[in-house]
Amino acid sequence: MRFRLSDHYQQLKSAVHRNLIAQIEEKNLDIDRWDAPRIERFVSEQVRLYVTAQRLPINARESETLAKDARDELMGYGPIQSLVDDDTVNDIVVNGPNKIFVERDGVLAMAPMRFVNDGHVVRVIQRILSPIGRRVDESTPMVDARLPDGSRVNAIIPPIALDGPCLSIRKFRKRALRAEDLVRGGSVSQAALDYLQERVSKRANLIVIGGTGSGKTTFLNLLSQWIPHTERIITVEDAAELRLEHDHVVRLETRPPNLEGQRAVTARDLVRNALRMRPDRIIVGEIRGDEVLDMLQAMNTGHDGSMTTLHANSPRDAIHRLELLAGFAGYNGSDTTFRGQVAAAIHLIVHVARLPTGERRLMSVAEIAGHDDRGMLLRELFMYDVDQRVHRDLRSGA
Repeated sequence: MRFRLSDHYQQLKSAVHRNLIAQIEEKNLDIDRWDAPRIERFVSEQVRLYVTAQRLPINARESETLAKDARDELMGYGPIQSLVDDDTVNDIVVNGPNKIFVERDGVLAMAPMRFVNDGHVVRVIQRILSPIGRRVDESTPMVDARLPDGSRVNAIIPPIALDGPCLSIRKFRKRALRAEDLVRGGSVSQAALDYLQERVSKRANLIVIGGTGSGKTTFLNLLSQWIPHTERIITVEDAAELRLEHDHVVRLETRPPNLEGQRAVTARDLVRNALRMRPDRIIVGEIRGDEVLDMLQAMNTGHDGSMTTLHANSPRDAIHRLELLAGFAGYNGSDTTFRGQVAAAIHLIVHVARLPTGERRLMSVAEIAGHDDRGMLLRELFMYDVDQRVHRDLRSGA
């Protein structure tokens, strides 16, 4: 809608917002205690009075749009609130104030809305961060966070972002995907799911790999559904986004350093602490640093059935990435010794990917069958044939 993209509309929306704040302050209204219908009635009435008083040349539909946007500015996340509420939107990407993109069904397209300026974007980012005690400023220009529903948020501002503040929101479904949803959508075969369910129940250690946006966390959530509800689970994440449907779950979240650059709590700190919390299983949202050694140790010391995710494009690439991360973490042992630890710790590598068409597929399930002088021995059990667009069960030669 071009009406919402024009500079005139942005100025009008800002004026209406200032008028609403003035009315609230003048009448000393405690709108935080109001329910949504009462706020909606108040804003609609104030917008109607403002449009009439200013004799604005806008029709009823445009006035209704203005009232909705004013409500979002007052209580929500401004121009992107409607996108956050839209269940068909998977990703929201803000590239500065004038470019907002959304992904639906794997396809990215520009949305018919915008922010007023850089400051407007930053105010919305601060509104997202304030409830969880995080911040973004020139000294800390990058931040990971989450929305109340668990959706993943990343924000980066100038001077690091040259074209204005950027905001990325990876939305999660209100209803977690079930196994039948993935089978029905062609993302995975029933045979692969049956096999994974059996291995999860028998406490196999799993690592889910894939690229950005491939659905690693979604698949990890699916796998967690098969953990017996009698077990105690400790989760470790940078931004808490796993949604485990268990009664006995303890969620731990990393903490960035304070203004003095101190008191940071890293994923490695939390994995080490989790070992002292009597876990049956430890789930790390993503391995990306020196916590790799502690996670492998946990898998090797009686915490069978633990899970994590890793950025990698194939099972073989995942092994190389684990070796690389271990080197960064200060591992001084030989390659053979490290491979022995990996072979003993990780039983299955589950590879998921997003195809160029936007579809997400389980590409392979590989079993680590040991190691030798040349490297890890991987045995592929299931794979997705991209050319034939079929899932194959390699255990039976299908």
